Amino acid sequence: MSDAGIIKIAVMAVGGQGGGVLTGWIAALGERAGWHVQATSVAGVAQRTGATIYYIEMAPDGPRGRPVFALSPAPGHVDVLIAAEIMEAGRAAQRGFVTPDRTVLVASTHRILAVSEKQVPGDGRGDGAEVLAALRSHAAEIVAFDMEALAREAGSVISASLFGGLARSGALPFAAAEFEAVIAASGRGVEASLAAFRGALDWQPPAVAPPASEPGPEMAGPEAMLATPVRNPDIDRLAHDLRTRQTKTLAAGIDMIMAD
Repeated sequence: MSDAGIIKIAVMAVGGQGGGVLTGWIAALGERAGWHVQATSVAGVAQRTGATIYYIEMAPDGPRGRPVFALSPAPGHVDVLIAAEIMEAGRAAQRGFVTPDRTVLVASTHRILAVSEKQVPGDGRGDGAEVLAALRSHAAEIVAFDMEALAREAGSVISASLFGGLARSGALPFAAAEFEAVIAASGRGVEASLAAFRGALDWQPPAVAPPASEPGPEMAGPEAMLATPVRNPDIDRLAHDLRTRQTKTLAAGIDMIMAD
């Protein structure tokens, strides 16, 4: 806790991931403990349509009464950053919301492709594993694994598993039972949400199989469930043919102009 006892939490989510629900749960968590809480959100159209920054500030009651809360996160002043996708975590770090002296990062390692990635013929995906490796030097602590997969398996949405990741991080002074009580009090999709929450809370890295007699390429750490992108040879060949035809057409046009 810093800044006069105020805990500052930013949530980076894309439309449909339950960012508003997650923010409501975090706010309810503080309110159940008798804390002062304020939650805001700023919708935007950035890397993906509908990307939203949710922001929560909370502080226990004290001799000075109710604290004055900010309406949006400031670079270098975020205690917990929750990202519902690994590239959103990278964008948050670029904006200064993730700092090694302060920020606990809770992020899902799965990918939602940006428009620029979809426009590339073939495979234009960015390397999420590289982003995650860079984030390790930006955050004070990091909790990162595929929370989308856990939510899907539980029949819930990622907001519930991110809430479990937050509880797992220990960044807030509340017991796991208090997190579960908040979900139970919501009254909607409780069983599935609790299953996703507990899945993230108790997640363990997959066991690494021993190398075979002829070892193949290894994945670097449990976060490498982000597999190395595999290019599509058919699309690559088509893109090559198109570039070749464009070059020939351009050359023919130049020859005609020179001939005239």
